[in-house]
Amino acid sequence: MPFLELPHTADKCLLVWSTDLPSLFSEAARGMNYLAGIKLASQPVKQQVFKSTAHDSESLLVSFLSNLIYYMENERVGYDAFSIQLETNQITASMTGASLISVNMAIKAVTFHNLQIKKSALGFEVEIVFDV
Repeated sequence: MPFLELPHTADKCLLVWSTDLPSLFSEAARGMNYLAGIKLASQPVKQQVFKSTAHDSESLLVSFLSNLIYYMENERVGYDAFSIQLETNQITASMTGASLISVNMAIKAVTFHNLQIKKSALGFEVEIVFDV
């Protein structure tokens, strides 16, 4: 797993790393799913395309993950397969998932607290704090 839960006093924090930015976004989504403990139905498969623009990569990441939370809360759908395309200040995410069977922990929001995508020896990394 290219993510690791870090200790945090009140919320949940996740360190995510990957070789490139699109993969970092995918792994951040998988890590968020892991924290929430989601379980998906095997059928029917659901597909969704998410597009957004923002002024930087961190804002795009928050927008993407926040949208996944919206789908979980309002449509009872979780996504676990992602094809991410990033262009300057724009994301297009093609996602595949299914209806939620269960969620162990509700994630209320993705925060900007200390959020900074950094270059690392492995490519890119980011610490994400989730309000639970």
